[in-house]
Amino acid sequence: MDDNKGMVNARRLALMKPTSFLINTSRGPLIVEQDLADALNAGKIAGAGLDVLAVEPPRPDNPLLTAKNCFITPHIAWATRAARSRLMNIAVDNLAAFLAGQPKNVVNS
Repeated sequence: MDDNKGMVNARRLALMKPTSFLINTSRGPLIVEQDLADALNAGKIAGAGLDVLAVEPPRPDNPLLTAKNCFITPHIAWATRAARSRLMNIAVDNLAAFLAGQPKNVVNS
């Protein structure tokens, strides 16, 4: 997805209010990590919550690991009990539909 790599950069971060929080649960490479760390450390935005990084696991020198008000989850924020239960129910429904000859959520058609 090179189309949106580095989309969140110093220029875009400068458009945010100082009270803003950046949340990224989609793709790590969307963010220029050094630019985000610089914005956080300078107080240009209030904080960041990230479930993904450009490189996982992060390298020890990743600037976000020491940035102010930067909260990084281990890319499992989706894994609540409710989400896992819903995922299992979908899998069971898909299998039952397939066995009944009426597959759903087909990805190869």
